[in-house]
Amino acid sequence: MDDNKMVAGKVKKPGKRGRKPAKIDLKAKLERSRQSARECRARKKLRYQYLEELVSSKERAICALREELEMYKQWCSAMDQGKIPSEIKALLTGDEQKMPQGGSSTKTSKNKNNISSNGQG
Repeated sequence: MDDNKMVAGKVKKPGKRGRKPAKIDLKAKLERSRQSARECRARKKLRYQYLEELVSSKERAICALREELEMYKQWCSAMDQGKIPSEIKALLTGDEQKMPQGGSSTKTSKNKNNISSNGQG
């Protein structure tokens, strides 16, 4: 009983039952393994390309937002000095073609109209 194992009160004999391993040609098995590895590397390469494109698009968006933030900071500092930037004047007069952004939201426009009507502009 050295080769047999006791499991739940039953004696199991190794290698007697179950699916017998099919006699597969070793070369065919190696070729399948190589093909699987090639496919895995191709999937990995595509995944990394996708992620790199995603990162670069996010970086471009971050740069655009930083530029926009810098522009708003300059506008604020100019307004703190009592000057009204030409872009804001264009917004207030309704001439949106001079804007580098191509337009503005109504919320921003209302806020700037309130500033000029309070006599601070």
